[in-house]
Amino acid sequence: MDTQQNTALTHALAGVPGPLPTSGVIHITLPHTDRFTVVGNHLAQHPDLSCTAVGIAVRIQSLPQGAKVGIKALAAHCREGEKRIAAALRELEAHGYLRRVRDRLPSGRIITRTVFCNRPAALLRPRRPAGAPPRPAKPEPAPAQAPVQEPAPAPVQEPAPVPAPMQEPAPLPASAPVPMQEPAPVPVCHPTAAPPAPELPVAPVAPPAPSAPLFVPRVPPPTAPKAPRRPLPRPGELTPELDRAATAFLSDLHRHTPQFTLSEDDVRRLVPGVAAWLERAVRPDSIRRTLTDDPPQPLKHPAKLLAHRLTELLPPAPPGVDDLAALDRPRPRFTVTPFQTCDDCDRAFRSPTPGHCRDCRETRAAYAQAAA
Repeated sequence: MDTQQNTALTHALAGVPGPLPTSGVIHITLPHTDRFTVVGNHLAQHPDLSCTAVGIAVRIQSLPQGAKVGIKALAAHCREGEKRIAAALRELEAHGYLRRVRDRLPSGRIITRTVFCNRPAALLRPRRPAGAPPRPAKPEPAPAQAPVQEPAPAPVQEPAPVPAPMQEPAPLPASAPVPMQEPAPVPVCHPTAAPPAPELPVAPVAPPAPSAPLFVPRVPPPTAPKAPRRPLPRPGELTPELDRAATAFLSDLHRHTPQFTLSEDDVRRLVPGVAAWLERAVRPDSIRRTLTDDPPQPLKHPAKLLAHRLTELLPPAPPGVDDLAALDRPRPRFTVTPFQTCDDCDRAFRSPTPGHCRDCRETRAAYAQAAA
């Protein structure tokens, strides 16, 4: 009596058609009458999307038109953090379900629109309206020939036969294509000596241009070929001193950071990269801090991480003596005309010597000319 029996579940299992499987999931499908969203299996069973991305996609698909689907808006209603939601949105954008486009309003303001497509694969091929019949191929017109009739005596006119009444054809359904009927042959007179009719030039029909895809993802698919990795940097000349210093640096790395414990083969493979850094006058403590700072957790391949950082974070070569001399070289000075104050109107003007401004000089010249 202590075991609670769920009679509703028992009745629901009894209504499942067919024998129940001994293992695996058993679906109890109840019809929805309101508040439901149709989700395709291409999204629910996507092999490359994470479960978080699938859940975020279903969440966005269930929201009404115009709802906020930003990272902070989704994080306010979901238990996942902003980083997981941002990663899920990037996955959806990479597979074509989500797209962010910039649009300019009539007022000139630029906004970002978020577009979600429930079937991105359908946008990659042109669509045809439902129920539209396929276009029949147009027959090429035959070159017209002008028949030449020989003169003949006037024939005896015979009464023309009365044409039979034509029956109106029955209307075809709208979805069925209209069959093309060939024209009936027209009787012509056979000429005795007819010159060959000139052939009319037929312009070549250009093939239809391929229609551009309606939706082109900006992020390349995961199956796209990746760029080859850059080789490990090497010094200009691997001297014995550089080789010895780089080997000692890599062998002693595990004492400072135990996660970076390298094998002998890893040390020999990474020695040229460390020697290239030492050749560029980088101190060993700076190299150690740059290579081992903030490693991923857990660190599975320390040698690969060191090779990546040695290649991507390689500092530039130190400047030469001529470059440093150019920095110490004095810059040319430009002569700036100082400001002066006019003796008559106290206006400021630029001039190497004090005196009067231009207006005052012109006024004085006019008075002197009038007095003369």
